[in-house]
Amino acid sequence: MTMTTTKLPFCRLSSLIAGSAVALAVLAGGISPLPAQSIACMVGGEPITTLDIEQRTKLNFLTTHKQAPRQEILDELINEKVKIKEAKRFGVDPSASDMDQSFAGMAQRMRITPEQLAKSLESQGVRPESLKARLKAEMVWGSLVRGRFKESLQVGEKDVNEAAQGSGEATQTDAFEYKLQPIVLIVPRGSAQTAVDLRRKEAEALRERVQSCEQANSYFKSMQNAAIRDIVTKTSADIPGPLRELLDKTPIGHLTPPEITKQGVEMVALCERKPTKVDTPKKREIREKMFAQKYEAKSKAYLNDIRKAAMIECR
Repeated sequence: MTMTTTKLPFCRLSSLIAGSAVALAVLAGGISPLPAQSIACMVGGEPITTLDIEQRTKLNFLTTHKQAPRQEILDELINEKVKIKEAKRFGVDPSASDMDQSFAGMAQRMRITPEQLAKSLESQGVRPESLKARLKAEMVWGSLVRGRFKESLQVGEKDVNEAAQGSGEATQTDAFEYKLQPIVLIVPRGSAQTAVDLRRKEAEALRERVQSCEQANSYFKSMQNAAIRDIVTKTSADIPGPLRELLDKTPIGHLTPPEITKQGVEMVALCERKPTKVDTPKKREIREKMFAQKYEAKSKAYLNDIRKAAMIECR
């Protein structure tokens, strides 16, 4: 009797072998195989893998919507390794808990939960750890540069005033110092809209009655489910434009219009408003811009120096 042998096409044979290998791996270890990766660079004895490069490429694309060249991504990862290593030399080394808080803070600014942010990243093929790694490098480097070069990064008021004069800011008199007392009528989370509306109406009625901060304290300190906080002092430069306009229209001693927040219905009692030349929105803008320029120059020079001294081996 003659036996016949059927030859399988090479591609089908290869797929069968690969499939068997995967099945054996799953049965033996109970986990899916990890993606293949190799070392692309060693920076001070720490590896940067092809998976690191792939993950950062995806992460950067999510934030910039541009496909960066591989070398640019690799340089970014090398810089981060160098920054973190340098920061450790000076005792700047945030814990895993610190990074979780930073991750949660980013989620909060996006008005989502950390779990939602993690799921959103994973749906795009990005591990949350990749974002945390980038956040860590930014955190430690900012702290290190500001700490080590604090004196040279200071911006002198003379320089700010000269720049302000050049922009015409010196002739402006629309900067004020405000004494404010925040107030909240508490609405428990999950309350019906009718409860929120009732508290808003209550707030509107109180706005008509309150004529001074003394009256505001008398009303709100004795009221149930209400809180009045200590007086705070702010300048025009400290306050966002829309709120600044609102405060400038509010009579002294009166309350700003009610605003619905997570805590409930919030208002601000305006206790005092007086002109000031100590700081203005334009001066604050000039100061921040000058600081940013100094910081950028110092950061770049510092990074260049420590990168030259670092042991970097790439394949």
